[in-house]
Amino acid sequence: MKNQDDSLNHAMIEFYEKLSSWEMAVVKDKGFSLPQVHTVEILGLNGPMRMKELAQKIGITTGTLTVQVDKMVEAGLVVRTPHANDRRSILVQLTDSGREMFEEHDKLHMQLTRDLTAKFDDKERAQLLDFFERINHEF
Repeated sequence: MKNQDDSLNHAMIEFYEKLSSWEMAVVKDKGFSLPQVHTVEILGLNGPMRMKELAQKIGITTGTLTVQVDKMVEAGLVVRTPHANDRRSILVQLTDSGREMFEEHDKLHMQLTRDLTAKFDDKERAQLLDFFERINHEF
């Protein structure tokens, strides 16, 4: 069992490293940082979010997020708007440019998913989805 645990651990680390390298290569020529692109991805998938929720989803402090969002506002990717029901909260949402960036990046992710699972049959793809969902639930 120990050997299988070691192999699984190393395979997960290798996958993470390869995915991270792929992300860096995709983003490097766009003029935006990887954290900014991840923020666009989260907002693109979830819609407008409170700063605190967004920071938690990304795994950074609200202070760090504030600096990042300031730069993203300047770049025209996001806007801050007051929350309709909570005057103390600010929502961050994508602009049209941010939405375009999300859609472009999401297409790249979709193509990567297709490429990586091209040799999987439907049952294997369903199993992989189940495994990822269960793993993500543990976080």
